[in-house]
Amino acid sequence: MLSYKPFASIVKLALWLGILIPAILATSCIQSRSIQNTTQTQSQRLPIQNAEGFERAYQPIPLEFPADQGAHPGYLTEWWYYTGNLDTLSGQHFGYQLTFFRRALIPPTERTQRTSAWATDQIYLAHFALTDVSANKFHAYERFARGAAGLAGATSPPFKVWLHDWKVEQISENEYQLHASEESLTLDLYLRDIKGPILNGNAGYSQKGNQPGNASIYISQTRLETNGTIQINQAKYDVTGFSWMDHEFSTSALSEDQVGWDWFSFQLDNGSEIMLFYLRKQDGSIDPFSSGTYIGPGGIPLHLTLNDFSIEILDTWRSPHSNAEYPSRWRVQVPSMNIDLEVNPYIPDQELNLTFTYWEGAVKIQGVQDGETILGNGYVELTGYSGAFAGDF
Repeated sequence: MLSYKPFASIVKLALWLGILIPAILATSCIQSRSIQNTTQTQSQRLPIQNAEGFERAYQPIPLEFPADQGAHPGYLTEWWYYTGNLDTLSGQHFGYQLTFFRRALIPPTERTQRTSAWATDQIYLAHFALTDVSANKFHAYERFARGAAGLAGATSPPFKVWLHDWKVEQISENEYQLHASEESLTLDLYLRDIKGPILNGNAGYSQKGNQPGNASIYISQTRLETNGTIQINQAKYDVTGFSWMDHEFSTSALSEDQVGWDWFSFQLDNGSEIMLFYLRKQDGSIDPFSSGTYIGPGGIPLHLTLNDFSIEILDTWRSPHSNAEYPSRWRVQVPSMNIDLEVNPYIPDQELNLTFTYWEGAVKIQGVQDGETILGNGYVELTGYSGAFAGDF
């Protein structure tokens, strides 16, 4: 996301708002579709509603958990991103993505009490994707619904975010249950948070540009011990591994000269995690507000500026669906920590052709830190390669 994963999700929601909300309000309340082997043309710019009247991220704010795991409807945009790498005892590897996006339709000052159970000032979108490495297959789906009549929403405490029967809900202080099912795929997982909430940037305040309020509140759960089952057709697999969660809320804007971003999350076998993102500009340079977080085995986050790390592209892959050319192998270095990593996709084709097109997929990691070999898994998100992402919010 697009997250800073940051920016990814803001733009996802912005594009989705311009394309889908009229259809949602005029027709169905919930829809889903598969995106395998489809091709779409990426819109360069879509009209987005005026952001006046919404809260903005100007500085760090007090955060309390689990309350702040839920929705913040005073902000225009919010998302909850779950990704993970899972293995069977026999060595089969899977990657998964389950993400939920909330978009406000009107600012808080214009909201009125309405009696209809269908009335809403919030719209939700969700993406569900599965990478089946042994079969060399990638599956992806999307759904959208109004935040009314129990169709979709986010609450806390206890924390729950859902869209129809796709959901993540808290079942104890540090444990969560995740479920998604579509066509022949079903994902049922239990997640246990080992390190607790990680605040990115400055105590959760993650600045993305030089304009006031061009920032988000950015919280992660970087090491979620995971076990459960994946069912594909009639085959059911017991799996274990680790998941990652990003939660952001903001009322923000992309700069006119920003065309996309590359976001990385790494879970290393020495107990540490790394999140990095590059914001790419039209002239090919990297925006100075690109940044990241290093989380040591003890769970203490260290903010990384653009000067603290480098990401070198070692190979590319061209999509047969969108014809976009994506980076497809990387060298990532954090010199101050003597970290030098090579990052490779588990399979090349992990492109989502949904309402808009982007690449997000499972990656494997090998490298060294302080002269010692380290291995790991992660996720990478790449946007703006099938068309520039830009807009005002």
